[in-house]
Amino acid sequence: MRISIRGYHVLHRQVPARTCYVWLGGEKAQLAAGETTKLDSDARTVEKSEIKKAYKFGGEFVYFNPDELKGLKSFGEPGLRIIGFKPRNLLPNWASVKKSTFIYPSEEDYVGSTRVFSALWQKLLKDQKMGLAWFISRSNANPVLVAVLPSRNPDDEESTTPFLPAGLWLYPLPFADDIRTVDLKSTTRCSNQLIDQMRVIVQNLQLPKAVYNPTKYPNPALQWHYRILQTLALEEEVPEHPEDATLPRYKAINKRVGGYLVDWEQGLADEAKGLTETRAIKREAEEDDERPTKRAKATSSTASSKKLSGSMTNAQLKVAADQDTLKKMTVAELKDAMASRGLSVAGKKADLVERLEQWVEGNA
Repeated sequence: MRISIRGYHVLHRQVPARTCYVWLGGEKAQLAAGETTKLDSDARTVEKSEIKKAYKFGGEFVYFNPDELKGLKSFGEPGLRIIGFKPRNLLPNWASVKKSTFIYPSEEDYVGSTRVFSALWQKLLKDQKMGLAWFISRSNANPVLVAVLPSRNPDDEESTTPFLPAGLWLYPLPFADDIRTVDLKSTTRCSNQLIDQMRVIVQNLQLPKAVYNPTKYPNPALQWHYRILQTLALEEEVPEHPEDATLPRYKAINKRVGGYLVDWEQGLADEAKGLTETRAIKREAEEDDERPTKRAKATSSTASSKKLSGSMTNAQLKVAADQDTLKKMTVAELKDAMASRGLSVAGKKADLVERLEQWVEGNA
């Protein structure tokens, strides 16, 4: 079964028109027209017939003439071919990759297209289904897979978009090459109490009937452009600020949820402070674990029984000698302490201890 349809993009990017260059070097201003010329190494103009398109495969160039290039870019005549149906709830939110296209029936090529189109729209709407279709929007365009979605009648009370016409929308779907796996790191979530407080704030700031109506929010940039044109045409004074209906109404927001926002901000600050302190303690513990640990030595219960080394002061050595703990030092530690004080390090451990005690008695 074949019918004829037409369509249009509801949202389309408007690019600025190309500017004109004016030459003011003569008596009269003239528009400057630009041109592009391709030259070879001998500064000879290369004719268009001499230029060939080529693609590199396996280290060699494969040349194509204009007709072959058109054949490479052609995937068939423009059209929409429905290949199946699926429940509408199987369409994920992340599948939105491009703007949708609105289509409507046309009796130009096939009589009865409106009747078939209407039957398809009603069936999809009634059974909560969506169509899957192969779509080529125009000649030489890349084919895409689209979901055919029905929109409700604007007069329907259940319609969430009363400003849009009833019909079918072509919702572009991504291919397997367009989908990539993103490794999202887990983030710290706030407490359920803060979530409940924010839920109250959101409920009090919803739009009327929870529906966004763009007819109530004119484009501020476009309105400012029209205002300037009106000012220039009527020779009026230029206003200082444009009228922007999209700016938040802070007075009304503060009146509705001012107290709730203050409580929520205080709760958020308290949780953030606690989280910061917890992370600081955890970071210190991790740094302590990463430090190289040294083998513990048997020590006495007194304060002077801590680890001894050559960096001990004379007062510490005297305390150790008075408490008879020099013998608990290793040979390496005794030699280190004696070498730093210019003593001989020859002999056994008993000789080293006796020599160090004599030095402490005479110098410390």
